[in-house]
Amino acid sequence: MTRPRRLAAAVLSGLLLSAAFPPLDLGPLALVALVPLLWAWRGVGPVAGALYGGAAGIAFFGVLVEWSRYFGVVAVGPFVLFLSSWWMLAGAVVGWLGRRGLTGAPVVASVWVLVEAGRGRVPFGGFPWGDVGYAFHDLGVARAVAGWGGVAVVSWMAVSVNGLLLEGALGRARREVLVRSLGGVVAVMAVAGLAAAALPDLTPTGRLRVAMVQGNDLNRDPNPTEIGDRYIVRKHLDLAGDIKDPVDLIMLPESSLDADPRQDRFLDLALSALAADHDADVLAGGNTPAPHDRLFNTVFHYRPQPADPEEPTGSGPATKEPTGTGRTAELYSKRHLVPFGEYVPWRSALSFIEELQQVPTDYEPGPGPTVFAVGDHRAGALICFESAFPALAREYARQGADALVVLTNNRSYRRSANSAQHLAMGQFRAAETGRPLLQAAISGITAVVDHTGRVRGETRLFEPTVLVGEVDTYRGRTPYTVAGEWAMLGSAVLLAAALVAARRRRSRGALMGDGGEAQP
Repeated sequence: MTRPRRLAAAVLSGLLLSAAFPPLDLGPLALVALVPLLWAWRGVGPVAGALYGGAAGIAFFGVLVEWSRYFGVVAVGPFVLFLSSWWMLAGAVVGWLGRRGLTGAPVVASVWVLVEAGRGRVPFGGFPWGDVGYAFHDLGVARAVAGWGGVAVVSWMAVSVNGLLLEGALGRARREVLVRSLGGVVAVMAVAGLAAAALPDLTPTGRLRVAMVQGNDLNRDPNPTEIGDRYIVRKHLDLAGDIKDPVDLIMLPESSLDADPRQDRFLDLALSALAADHDADVLAGGNTPAPHDRLFNTVFHYRPQPADPEEPTGSGPATKEPTGTGRTAELYSKRHLVPFGEYVPWRSALSFIEELQQVPTDYEPGPGPTVFAVGDHRAGALICFESAFPALAREYARQGADALVVLTNNRSYRRSANSAQHLAMGQFRAAETGRPLLQAAISGITAVVDHTGRVRGETRLFEPTVLVGEVDTYRGRTPYTVAGEWAMLGSAVLLAAALVAARRRRSRGALMGDGGEAQP
């Protein structure tokens, strides 16, 4: 009887936590969503813990990444099972620790943070989608806490609150337990509030006015006629040409170009004219050739005046070539690629899977970061999936960027919650680094996010439009920019200390007799 109840509780946790993320986006629900799962883990061993963790993970990720169905039914099952395996690992570890008397909320929260860190790095560079902290993307206090220690600190606090609430519920008959648990919840909330209030100020560098073009209104693949007419390219150029407001930067999203403008005179002249006509820098996304018949996913930079190829206009890898147009010599090529989306690992061995033919050409990772000089500003460029990774944005802040720009193409996910989930992660990149984030999406969501992670403007999906916004830019370093992933290290240290303490307790217990005296 107990096992079915625990299994049902685990599944309930997965479903409740999924409701804390877009599309329902009931963020505060994440403060209680894990209570049933933590209850299911109480008093069980590693095997049962893994079982309940896996059931909860399947329920959670089955809802969260339902958009993976657009890559074929064959993708959904393995993807969800892989992601759920990390929750299985968490359950196994929590069960193993529980057998050693380590059941406290801080211990469980530390396990959770380390497991999220692993999923965000392994394999193929990881997949951090669904970290608990992201549920609080619209809560200013949570984003401010991320400025101290990244999204991992927010996850740790949220899981701790879940654990403390469970301890209070289980010990409600004992006043001291209830008081201690509720006191712990209050302490976590107080620390969050104090951290948000004490976040160090950054140095303003001015204001950046941007126009971001969202031109794909096709909720489907373009047909051959549209491809031949260069429908997507012309749609973006036409919308950009109608910009009336004075801006410093115009952004055309990932995949808005269908050719390399260094080889395509029409694109080169059109982008040069766009920059000159609006007296604005232009960033646009397309593909460039890479070694071994692969491609780079690239951002091109155009300036209002012709660039001198002998003078660097930014930092990072550059192609030194005279252009004769507004095109600069600096490019940015995506470094963190999407496995099975932009390249296929073990392609030859997996050739029998027909759905993988949707990725006919593999992309190659770019050589390094690029900070684009945009007037008096410095913009660190990210492409699509890269904004899910805190380390990449942190690197730009450390290199002196005062703004982050994201060019993305989420069209393949249609009208699913993928785009909203992606933007939520971008809000944390802004808050972690203290930099505004400007996201241009080919079919949405295009958004202006300020340096605190607050969304100041956004578009609807598949709405052809230009989003114009203005943000304050900053230099300086947040505590997270300086210290990095200390929350992950702190969780590991806390677990190690708890294990040492538990071992010493067992050793003392083995040496004590019934009378409480040490035995020879």
